[in-house]
Amino acid sequence: MKIAVLPGDGIGPEIVAQAAKVLEALRSEGLPIEMEYAHIGGAGYDTAGDPFPVATETLVQACDAVLLGAVGGYQYDTLPRPLRPEQGLLRIRKILNLFANLRPALVYPELVSSSSLKPELVSDLDIMILRELTGDIYFGQPRGIRTLDNGERQGFDTMHYSESEIRRVAHVGFQIAMKRSFKLCSVDKANVLDTSMLWREIVTDVAREYPEVVLSHMYVDNAAMQLVRAPKQFDVILTGNIFGDILSDEASMLTGSIGMLPSASLDANNKGLYEPCHGSAPDIAGMDIANPLATILSVAMMMRYTFAQEALALRIETAVRRVLQQGLRTTDIFEAGMQQIGCEAMGDAVVKSL
Repeated sequence: MKIAVLPGDGIGPEIVAQAAKVLEALRSEGLPIEMEYAHIGGAGYDTAGDPFPVATETLVQACDAVLLGAVGGYQYDTLPRPLRPEQGLLRIRKILNLFANLRPALVYPELVSSSSLKPELVSDLDIMILRELTGDIYFGQPRGIRTLDNGERQGFDTMHYSESEIRRVAHVGFQIAMKRSFKLCSVDKANVLDTSMLWREIVTDVAREYPEVVLSHMYVDNAAMQLVRAPKQFDVILTGNIFGDILSDEASMLTGSIGMLPSASLDANNKGLYEPCHGSAPDIAGMDIANPLATILSVAMMMRYTFAQEALALRIETAVRRVLQQGLRTTDIFEAGMQQIGCEAMGDAVVKSL
């Protein structure tokens, strides 16, 4: 199991260190895990003048899976766009063809009161958001900032999807639904966007190959509202890159903290990049208060999807659940009556629970 470890920026090194402890614990039991570290994002720029250095690109292409922390920091905001940390993330997704982004939003019973919604709305919530990751407006060309004939500056981006891009991610969505509750909601903006009209047409066509799955469609503005009105109506949500980016962050708050949400970005052969859904949080970097559980749960997803080790995935998830049952909490999920601990102590607690 060759794993490229990319801590990145901000709290990235802290949270990845705790996930690495879990991997080390499994390796000490005999699991054939190899980890090699490299830079990405601002760390890549600092060391090699590139947010996705050549050495990192070579490593991730040679590995089975990638564990990533987070990228970004205020000190990089004035860099030219191609050199900003976020470009490293976009480039690794594109180079590895990681088109399927799985973002589960699951509410642990112990954290129901941490959600910003009423307990009856989020109890037993378990949603899987599938976001297409390599197309849409984030990658579309042409794009840029230009000066019009009247001297006014104009920014422009291009949204587009090909039929093959839609079809392949739709198949992933229906296959996930087949393993869950046989429900899939495709989210688009087909009443306004031609891109979404094609999206809806292709998803409907793919659905004919999965007659057991109940397909529904929803406009993205309504979906955003329904996620906070009645989130348990959803099971699998399939959507494009920009809509998925926004909706999955919204769904994260249903769980009580974005610090609890892992993610997997997969290619056609289940080679994956695994990372927490949150950002680099530079304002708390180095303070030992970040929540490492999303990163640790991303390791569980790695075991499930890339290495087909379902028992190990469940074991890691159970260890996290036990720690929460013990009342241990980082700052973001702390509430009265619980024991507040730091990032490193939380990692140690999960390893002990294994």
